[in-house]
Amino acid sequence: MSARKTALNVLMACRKSGGWSNGVLKEYIRRDRLDSRDAALATRLCYGVLQNRNKLDFYLKQLLTGKPRDLHPVVRDILHLGLYQLYEMDKIPDSAAVNESVNLAKKYSKNPRAASLVNGVLRSAVRSRGKLEQPRSYADRYSHPEPLIRLLKDNLPKGKLEPMLIADNQAPQTTIQVNTLRVSTEDLTARLEREGVQTQPHSWMPDCLTLSGTGNLEQLPSFREGLYYVQDPAARLSVLCAQLPQADVRILDCCSAPGGKSFAAAIATGGQGRITSCDVYPHKIRLIEAGAARLGLSNIQTRQQDAAQPVAEWAGAMDAVIADVPCSGLGIIRKKPDIRYKNPEETRDLPLLQKAILDNQANYVKPGGILIYSTCTVLKRENEEVARTFLADHPQFRPEPLPLPDIFPNNETGMLTLFPGEYDTDGFFICRMRREL
Repeated sequence: MSARKTALNVLMACRKSGGWSNGVLKEYIRRDRLDSRDAALATRLCYGVLQNRNKLDFYLKQLLTGKPRDLHPVVRDILHLGLYQLYEMDKIPDSAAVNESVNLAKKYSKNPRAASLVNGVLRSAVRSRGKLEQPRSYADRYSHPEPLIRLLKDNLPKGKLEPMLIADNQAPQTTIQVNTLRVSTEDLTARLEREGVQTQPHSWMPDCLTLSGTGNLEQLPSFREGLYYVQDPAARLSVLCAQLPQADVRILDCCSAPGGKSFAAAIATGGQGRITSCDVYPHKIRLIEAGAARLGLSNIQTRQQDAAQPVAEWAGAMDAVIADVPCSGLGIIRKKPDIRYKNPEETRDLPLLQKAILDNQANYVKPGGILIYSTCTVLKRENEEVARTFLADHPQFRPEPLPLPDIFPNNETGMLTLFPGEYDTDGFFICRMRREL
């Protein structure tokens, strides 16, 4: 199975089932038994098409006699793959991009004229390179639907919109957090380099490395030995902002899967904290347990639990509660490019759920304890507005300034929104609140 066939199958599967491309891609790469080189190409092609769909259609409108939306969906997917190789990749020969696309059309389209259409359009694209009109609108240039552009414009500070759109279309670096309970950052750096992985210390997050040349990360001996875990610096920052003491501290991570914040909390407390990691789905609980076992974090206990439903035994028992709640996910488009094509109206009621979770989790914070509210979105209605409504309804909680690395401005509000394109992180919101004694 070739990388191009795998990429096409992923695009088709996501379109038909509505699945997330990152999960489907991993499944298909494993199913098709791609080696590391083909897996990297399939990933680049799949994500590249999803990140540039509107832009590719903008070009197709100039290359077709009809409209892109009138094409059979599979033929449109194949043309997107071919155009992406021709116009956005510089190491793919034109002949390979055209011929492989024609072969895909022969195999996957029932229309006998599809291969001829694909051949004609892509050969025209080769002749027209550098001559076509270029997209001017943000929607076409950065392939974000217009309703999403308007929503982001209403929620982002001036000057932040275009950098976020650009960042959404860039491949994120692989960022790992060092399991300092097992290895030092220096020793892990040397170990990874012996395994052929290039490392770079993160610019502002301690015990954090960015990697390149990893291949299949999960196959590395250092990964299997639990010397690190993958986590964006923004997510790690939310745990650091809790300032967890290295003592017999009790912590609840109420929406934990896949477990990164629980792992960060376990390491931050020197392995002494008692962390309860919850999720509503059994398969996600198993995912957390597998990660904790690999990392050797025996101080994490899991529990299947709906974060909005009360647990009497936890009332007033937690030194810290981390509530990283379900959200629209608009801060992680660079990792899940298909989020941009979801209807924003489908997430309008999320603040009701987020507030219900926060109201419930507040009951578990002991007097003097810390409540961290976080999301991976940039929308005010899910971030500041939820936090401020909560604070108005719970006068026993007050926001506290966030203890941030020196790269950040001094924070006095207790709230921070990270925007993609700003600190090389996911889009993320953090709010730190303390329950008064």
